[in-house]
Amino acid sequence: MFVTTLLCNPSSPTLEPALAESLRNAWGGSDINWLAENVALEFTHPEKPENQWDVWEDLQKMAVDLVVQPLEGRKKKMLLADMDSTMIQQECIDELADEAGVGERVKDITARAMNGELDFDGALRERVGLLKGLPEGVIADVLKNRITFMPGGKELLATMKANGGYAALVSGGFTAFTARVAAELGFDENRANTLITADGHLTGEVGMPILGRQAKVDALEDITARLGITDADVIAVGDGANDLGMLGRAGSGVALHAKPSVAAECDIRINHGDLTALLYLQGYSRDEFAT
Repeated sequence: MFVTTLLCNPSSPTLEPALAESLRNAWGGSDINWLAENVALEFTHPEKPENQWDVWEDLQKMAVDLVVQPLEGRKKKMLLADMDSTMIQQECIDELADEAGVGERVKDITARAMNGELDFDGALRERVGLLKGLPEGVIADVLKNRITFMPGGKELLATMKANGGYAALVSGGFTAFTARVAAELGFDENRANTLITADGHLTGEVGMPILGRQAKVDALEDITARLGITDADVIAVGDGANDLGMLGRAGSGVALHAKPSVAAECDIRINHGDLTALLYLQGYSRDEFAT
């Protein structure tokens, strides 16, 4: 049995009952279950539709996300999340680069690395090198004045943890940021790279080994083994090429507002919804969200 979920941006609810009924009828689905009025709904059906991606393309033009997945086992025991442009709305290194006066150069490298055009490790070393001499105190300033959380993150963490889930933040960014973000949102642990400092300034070096694509897969393996669960029990979320390893391994790998080349490799693509989409995908209704 399969379940189809339709959802949109909660800040601008546009999901119409007529659209849902038309698709449900075309796919021979069950009664529609509204998870949140005009925001998210689901229905089950016995087979995976052959025209899923054609319908997906049409719905994207209407700012509606569509996900088809097996019904069994979709409620997960662990969340594994990227940080930059996923749990927060910025790329931390780009914000630091703005403060260092090399913003445009670093943003270009970041975009190419996240799109899979550059080797992640080399791109990170190059970008951190451009931050050499930046006062360490700028990190706190960026955290306070430039970093904002992705909508829905607090509900996602609170609801999964209220239902016995474990949450890990695994980032190719920096511990100075993941520690704060993890504490604010309620993650159980966080892993990231380390910016080297000396005499109150960034040295332009990053601690080794660099946490990149494989390190995120390693984190999935380490944590699931420790918790006594399997890959199938994990919902992972990210947006960049360095997230593809963990997205491919997790039971549910969600490409959230991802680069096109990344989304193309994932079966679950959320382009319009926020982080509460990960709860709707698991079958939680809005009135079941914890805060």
